[in-house]
Amino acid sequence: MQSDTTTRSEVRIALPSKGRLANDTLELLSRAGLTVDKPNPRQLQATIPSLPGVMVLFQRAGDIVVSVREGSVDFGIAGWDTVAERMGNGDSILVLRKELGFGHCRLCVAVPEGWHARRMADLAGRARSLGHALRVATKFPNLTREFCDRHGIHDVRLILPEGTLEVAPHIGYADIIVDLVSSGRTLRENRLQELEDGEILDSQACLFANRAALVARPDALQVARHLIEFIEAHLRARDNYAVYANIRGESPEAIAARMREKTVIGGLQGPTISRVVHTSEEGWHAVHIVVRRDRLPEAISELRSIGGSGVVVAPVTYIFEEEPETYRAMLAALEESE
Repeated sequence: MQSDTTTRSEVRIALPSKGRLANDTLELLSRAGLTVDKPNPRQLQATIPSLPGVMVLFQRAGDIVVSVREGSVDFGIAGWDTVAERMGNGDSILVLRKELGFGHCRLCVAVPEGWHARRMADLAGRARSLGHALRVATKFPNLTREFCDRHGIHDVRLILPEGTLEVAPHIGYADIIVDLVSSGRTLRENRLQELEDGEILDSQACLFANRAALVARPDALQVARHLIEFIEAHLRARDNYAVYANIRGESPEAIAARMREKTVIGGLQGPTISRVVHTSEEGWHAVHIVVRRDRLPEAISELRSIGGSGVVVAPVTYIFEEEPETYRAMLAALEESE
């Protein structure tokens, strides 16, 4: 049942309230020009000055998904693992950007080392020999049940503990676990091992919205565009550098021709070249290109090879497209739902 999402005058966005995910979310928004103003760290509400009329709420990740799904909140940021587990049939939630670049982890099946099981097919055989339903400790019952069914393991008893999962097989109240894994170190320390094909999903933080709010309210749709535009522009820019150099040549076209012969220094859509004025020597031009961070050494080498000097490198804050592909995908998804 939807709440007042289609009639509210304010737009609401829910963010994680604590932990690494919360800190990384605030950092991303700040770098994207969407700084959250929260004078008191204990406040559960805040604002985004660059988005007037938007209320920020701080909740646990699981509650964020439920709030967006039910319509009491219009937008949310949480891990894809939590969204996938709690989004229901998917009719209410529309994922705007599945990858925000932080909060990386994997949801995996792990078994005791002594089982000598390597794949889900081995697990299915072991489950049949137990003499009872396979006991799986997890905080992701929906995803776990679906994954087990997909691999033909239907006689499963899901156990939903509140605390640490890794001890469950050793204590004896579960046979295996399904849990979030980053490096895998905690599993190894507790003598557990991932199955080779036991990864249920790969997760990181994502941005999502209430579908009904986007359809019914122009103000929510406008906020969606602003969020997508600035987050996309920042994420696109963060792996690039702006590079400036002075190059001597007969004309901008002649310099551009020399640059096109190289691998890296063509720029995103070609180089920007202008004549340097007020100099005692003629023929100098200023070149501006954008290059990927991992190609920077090559770019500098190529500029020098064609006479580039005074090379200046600066970080790029935003790279705006004419219209983000993510925004176009959102509009297409909304049209399909009407």
